[in-house]
Amino acid sequence: MQNDQSPTRRRALLAGAVSLGAAGAAAVFAPGAGKRAASTPPPAAGARAARRPLGPSEYRLRPLVGHGPPRTPRGRTPVRREPLLRVPGHGRTMVLSFDDGPDPRYTPHILDTLARYEVRAMFFVCGEMAVGNQDLLARMADEGHVVGNHTWTHPLLTRLRRARIRSEMERTSDVIEKACGERPEWFRAPYGAWNRAAFQLGAELGMESLAWTVDTLDWTEPGTRTIVERVEDGAAPGVVVLSHDAGGDRSQSVRALRAYLPGLLDAGYHVTVPRRQYV
Repeated sequence: MQNDQSPTRRRALLAGAVSLGAAGAAAVFAPGAGKRAASTPPPAAGARAARRPLGPSEYRLRPLVGHGPPRTPRGRTPVRREPLLRVPGHGRTMVLSFDDGPDPRYTPHILDTLARYEVRAMFFVCGEMAVGNQDLLARMADEGHVVGNHTWTHPLLTRLRRARIRSEMERTSDVIEKACGERPEWFRAPYGAWNRAAFQLGAELGMESLAWTVDTLDWTEPGTRTIVERVEDGAAPGVVVLSHDAGGDRSQSVRALRAYLPGLLDAGYHVTVPRRQYV
């Protein structure tokens, strides 16, 4: 997977994904998850919120919708035409997400920081990374984080046949289930490049498609301060932040999280995870 994550390779693939318009339109979660939510543009980056003293921490570990495991059987997963880019919630809720891991060099540090501030995040893992680091997947689940499917080898799905896409998804879901005790409910396409087959197969496998609102571009290694500023400038209710815990040197991402997470909490943001809405 390291070759797929090199800056040159990644930029070329990203260019292809953008030209395909894979994730060009915004959508929101809604209580009636079976209906297509109304398109909503991502929030404009505004001035940084004023800092205030940290409030009670008990809310931080709650999912955005309800508490505890679902009490009703899972329903069907809608087949979408575009991924979800935002999350619901009352007040200043945000989601942090990390792609491409787990990597034993960086993921444990990210988990340590999240634990220190008692917040949950989403980890979209690649099967080829997860299969040898199932202890890290188990820790994610044990600490209340969401473990999502990011395919097995991080390919550009729009260039693959349907059978290969299914294999990439299923193999990764199998590893997640083995390590965490349940199959993933969330899927993120590598490079943000979805196609019709990816949406259909993801839904067949019970996974909702989630993209992001704020891209830190941390994989380009722009510097810790730049990553922090991108998160702070993009912070707004409902935002999903994209960062990485693998695929290259992620030491800047680790340091940036340590810097911006307490700032978000000081500013009154509830950093937590969504719970699936079934129909």
